[in-house]
Amino acid sequence: MFSSILIANRGEIALRVIRCCKEMGIKSIAVYSELDRDALHVQAADEAYLLGPGPAAESYLNVDKLLEVIKESGAEAVHPGYGFLAENAPFAQLLADNGIVFIGPPASAIESMGSKTSARELMQAAGVPIVPGTTETVENVELARKIIDEEVGYPVAIKASGGGGGKGFRVALTADELEEAFEGASREGEKFFSDGRVYIERYLPNPRHIEVQILADTQGNTIHLGERDCSIQRRHQKLIEEAPAAAWVVDEELRAKIGKIGVDAAKAVGYVGAGTVEGMLQDGEYFFLEMNTRVQVEHCVTEMVTGIDIVREGIRAAAGEPLSVTQDQVQMRGHAIECRINAENAAKNFAPAPGKIGRYIEPSGPGVRVDSGVGENGEVTPMYDPMVAKLIVWDVDREHATARMLRALGEYEIEGLTTLIPFHSALLATEQWAKAETCRDLTEDKAWLKSTAPEKPVERIDADGVEQLEQQYTVEVSGRRFDVNVIGPPPSGGA
Repeated sequence: MFSSILIANRGEIALRVIRCCKEMGIKSIAVYSELDRDALHVQAADEAYLLGPGPAAESYLNVDKLLEVIKESGAEAVHPGYGFLAENAPFAQLLADNGIVFIGPPASAIESMGSKTSARELMQAAGVPIVPGTTETVENVELARKIIDEEVGYPVAIKASGGGGGKGFRVALTADELEEAFEGASREGEKFFSDGRVYIERYLPNPRHIEVQILADTQGNTIHLGERDCSIQRRHQKLIEEAPAAAWVVDEELRAKIGKIGVDAAKAVGYVGAGTVEGMLQDGEYFFLEMNTRVQVEHCVTEMVTGIDIVREGIRAAAGEPLSVTQDQVQMRGHAIECRINAENAAKNFAPAPGKIGRYIEPSGPGVRVDSGVGENGEVTPMYDPMVAKLIVWDVDREHATARMLRALGEYEIEGLTTLIPFHSALLATEQWAKAETCRDLTEDKAWLKSTAPEKPVERIDADGVEQLEQQYTVEVSGRRFDVNVIGPPPSGGA
């Protein structure tokens, strides 16, 4: 086993890996930017090294500086977390060339899955079902039109070859929309991934986003830990995840089928470590979408229902140790839900809402887990991901887990920031959620989103310029309780 691991990331995932290292008796080494000098992951690690200024390109994505720090610290291995360099094949190869272990799959597997077209071609050859479409990039609109007319049919999705996270994704419902969709996807691909090439898939209008957690070691063992339903999204980015999927969405027969597809996909690329095969489920058919060659943001819900520490298993696999469980030993118990607590304003179409945090109180109690990277007096900067925390709950079934999540959301206090807490509370109380629908009718409804905004107290200024705040109090008169509104100076906090 490694004696030291450098975590090439920040925020909640860096803290998650650091905690795992402590439990395994491994020295944890953090890195940070100037903006993160006082961050929780820096305080929690055994050692910490400054990378550079705030911009990611000058710090967390600065490969030369990272390699310098890795060598200076004497780290035996590097855990990339998610985002930044987690799926960067050249970085993984650079570490290997310098005798440093990359905690993740081989660079070849990352490269194979990084290109969506090569991944589709590889999966098709391995017998893994893919959405009908092309396995090669399409050079121009004219060729795209010909392929669609002869092979795919409308509606179609035009996707950037190196895309992900909803970027480089356009839909053409008819031939009249094709040119604009093609050019839009190509532009975004070039902008975000320096690759303007695109490919074509048949567009599935209302699929469920179902993914399967994979673990693999160097001894040839590859297993799955069941599925996660990640269908609650906005702009193709996840908001709420659950494991397992509702029983009427994925039954035992379909679960076994999806699990086999995930294992077959991982074996096809020689995968090692923790990874996720993402797919789309529509009308009982499951199609490969992509493989995330890293630990997922939402890995926690799988940990809650299986009791398996996915981060620890990934570290063990990278160290050449066998998985601690076999497929037959994997059991899913109960139900887990995760809400991403982002600093975003759902009422304003999920606009980023960075800022400084004042009072901060996390929920607790049975079956409640909070993976956060900030705390009281912390800051969510526009420089990085807007995630404040992941709130995860477990209970015996989906209905009870939902009730527990609503209770936990009600306890969560984050002063100074607009977050998605009101959005989550509103959505989980809907009939659509209770029926395990995709809820796209809600997440794309601007009027409904605006209705989730919390009411703000009415502020007034009196004649002397003193702020007057309208506040509601409950009073008791003759044994009866009444709610009354009082206008006056805001509370001073008391002596």
